[in-house]
Amino acid sequence: MCTVDKITLYSYQLRQLTRASIQYELCILSNMTSRRGAGYLKRADSEKLHEIFLKYATVEKNGEKQISSEDFVRKFLGLFDEDDYNKESVKLIAGIVDMDKDGYISFSEFQAFEGLLCVPDALYKTAFQLFDTNGNGLVAFDEFAEVMRKTVLHKKLPFNMESTFVRLYFGKDRKRLVTYQEFSQFLHDFHEEYGVEAFKNKDKDGTGFISAGDFRDIMMSVKSHLLTKDLKTKVINASGFPQGERKISFPYYMAFNSLLNNMELIKRVYLNATNGHRTQEVTKEEFLHSAQMMSQITPLEVEILFTLCEMINHSNGRIIYNDLNLITPEQYFKQVTRRVAEIKAVSSPEERSVLIQILESTYRFTLGSIAGAVGASAVYPIDLVKTRMQNQRTGSFIGEVAYRNSWDCFKKVVRHEGTFGLYRGLVPQLIGVAPEKAIKLTMNDLVRDKFMDKNGNIQLYAEILAGACAGGSQVVFTNPLEIVKIRLQVAGEIASGQKVRAWSVVKDLGLFGLYKGAKACLLRDVPFSAIYFPAYAHVKAKFADDNGYNHPMTLLAAGAIAGIPAASLVTPADVIKTRLQVVARTGQTTYNGVIDAARKIYAEEGFRAFWKGAVARVFRSSPQFGVTLVTYEILQRLFYVDFGGSRPSGSELHVSTPIEESRKKPQHIGGYEVAIPVLTGLETKFGISLPRFSFVKPAPQ
Repeated sequence: MCTVDKITLYSYQLRQLTRASIQYELCILSNMTSRRGAGYLKRADSEKLHEIFLKYATVEKNGEKQISSEDFVRKFLGLFDEDDYNKESVKLIAGIVDMDKDGYISFSEFQAFEGLLCVPDALYKTAFQLFDTNGNGLVAFDEFAEVMRKTVLHKKLPFNMESTFVRLYFGKDRKRLVTYQEFSQFLHDFHEEYGVEAFKNKDKDGTGFISAGDFRDIMMSVKSHLLTKDLKTKVINASGFPQGERKISFPYYMAFNSLLNNMELIKRVYLNATNGHRTQEVTKEEFLHSAQMMSQITPLEVEILFTLCEMINHSNGRIIYNDLNLITPEQYFKQVTRRVAEIKAVSSPEERSVLIQILESTYRFTLGSIAGAVGASAVYPIDLVKTRMQNQRTGSFIGEVAYRNSWDCFKKVVRHEGTFGLYRGLVPQLIGVAPEKAIKLTMNDLVRDKFMDKNGNIQLYAEILAGACAGGSQVVFTNPLEIVKIRLQVAGEIASGQKVRAWSVVKDLGLFGLYKGAKACLLRDVPFSAIYFPAYAHVKAKFADDNGYNHPMTLLAAGAIAGIPAASLVTPADVIKTRLQVVARTGQTTYNGVIDAARKIYAEEGFRAFWKGAVARVFRSSPQFGVTLVTYEILQRLFYVDFGGSRPSGSELHVSTPIEESRKKPQHIGGYEVAIPVLTGLETKFGISLPRFSFVKPAPQ
């Protein structure tokens, strides 16, 4: 196991070794660092890594293949692909890998860098090697100054290399050599000092104030990596920020930057105040109380936070979690997602044309149909077992029961009717389940949209009402579907030798007969959906990550968990519906409506009869709705179309991060999966940006 100290020790010794020894030591370093990072990223197979190396090794030196600096940076990493690229920048980046600084990268160096990328402090290690231009394992002031003077930032706003801060780290005469651990702290503090130096530079008279224009210049140059798009456009570049003030004080300036640096902490304070709820509104006083309990966030920082939220999202003195996302800068190695499911759209549905609204409904209906078909097919055998168990009579005057339990029923169906017997009635189920699930999902989204406020909040009663409306609306499709499906499912129990088909069942029933048991169907579907959809929304929110994003597996789990109480609690209504819709055989009791069925079932079979098939129903409905909902939401993510209205729940767009983008490159394996994010992190975390072009392009006016 390689420790950071051992890695640093190897860096110290590299300069004193011969070329052959360097290669040998680098191989050892690669193996050790890869083991050190085994828990973080899978190390690439050495042969595969060598195969990739040879694709770019176009130079032969000292009898071995090597990669030139330009080929490594521009072709392998895919950076600086412009014709007028900045050669100095390319040389500096390649120097991170080129340990002996000869302008070429051997396989040993290539392999060592792969190992370096696997260690947990890869970002700091890479930054250290960027500044260690002579490769001796130490950073001198001259090396630091040489690299910094070539950055975009220094060209825009030069840093005072004679400052007390620099002398404290590099010594009074600036001759002190800084180790890796010391340099990591220096780099962390340097950018904060850069901000202070920038303020001093603008405050010529030492008044402790700078103009709003100077503040904007500093933030757009020195602190641009801390700014989101919304912050730049709606705050920093807004006329008269902040709040029409013409001068910005130093305390305000420091609090502003401290706030942006600590947005992840701010989010934890918010979640502490709301007990983990992301849509609950929080006042300034409530936030302050939570902040003082958890951390040392100052009242001025909280004041700025609420001011920013008001300017960006018109929060009216109350903030929700999504407001914080709008001002949270992209963090190193942090997955960034767009939270859109519950936010009010730019245009309201009333402002859109009737045609657009019809197209949107058709779009949702189509996706709901596909999702419903997938969910129904996945659990249909369980549904068949559930139906037969519920239809089994157990009165004392009835003969031997056909099935002892659900498992016994499953085995007997397979034994006597074959595997396909488990799918009796599937075709009409698929024909009917498409519009049934589609109207259910669409109606739930539609009613939720109507009750949702501008911050994406919805009250519990509105969630229940939306679910109830969804359940009620589907009965027009559900009842005909259910009665045909049930009669086909129990047909296999009758050894008549005559095959029962769906169309013959429909003709026998007629139009009104298709709605036999509709009241019982309503008694089942309305409470089911009223329980299911709110439960699903809340469980899904609990499983979401800090940005509110749900992985497909958490969506599946949320759907399955929400289905357990919903499916089990409405089983009595489902039993009554099944008895009403099945044709009674000779000697079996007949029923005349819901109340009559309930009385006779209780009298003949007892209270437990109402819970027949409850286990099978849970095992069917719970995974079915889990599969249906996860399919529905994934389809919305993959095929989202912006109709200008509210986005349906689940249609969040997952924004690709540098890690994910780098993984799209097949040659980036093992540690190299994070090569691009690490180099990107030099700018996003430390503000160190090297010019891409041979000249620094003027900033847009």
